[in-house]
Amino acid sequence: MEIVLYEPEIPPNTGNIARLCAATKTPLHLVEPLGFSLENKYLKRAGLDYWPYVDVTVHPNWEHFLEHAGDRRIVATSSKQGSRYDRFGFEADDIILMGPETRGLPEQVIASVGHCINLPIWGHVRSLNLSTSTGIILYEAMRQADIFPDIEPGVAHDLAMS
Repeated sequence: MEIVLYEPEIPPNTGNIARLCAATKTPLHLVEPLGFSLENKYLKRAGLDYWPYVDVTVHPNWEHFLEHAGDRRIVATSSKQGSRYDRFGFEADDIILMGPETRGLPEQVIASVGHCINLPIWGHVRSLNLSTSTGIILYEAMRQADIFPDIEPGVAHDLAMS
């Protein structure tokens, strides 16, 4: 699986998602324009000292990312439409596409990828935080695709060395 942040705007969210990607060995793609510099102190603080363990690629635009994706399935996210995330059938090679924090994915991007999911919200908020949503979706996708490594709980592992 891979995570794509389309035009992310808030550095701490991207930093938190980078940390999630380091924890799960999930490649992270950032589609420009970014709402911050990659040198931003808040971005680095949120990612802590995990940035060396993040497989991150910055794409100058959406078309460039699509060239990378090739024919792999891209699953867009939305707060307004799509299948409920836990009812969607994730596959091991899926690419999960997250939109910008303040406006979400453009309708033409959602329509172009063909798959869209959402997280249900029944409380008094219009959306969940981007990094929270990404974590929920990634772990559910990995669970469904049965790609969790068999490791002891509570113990950090470098699976490349095991």
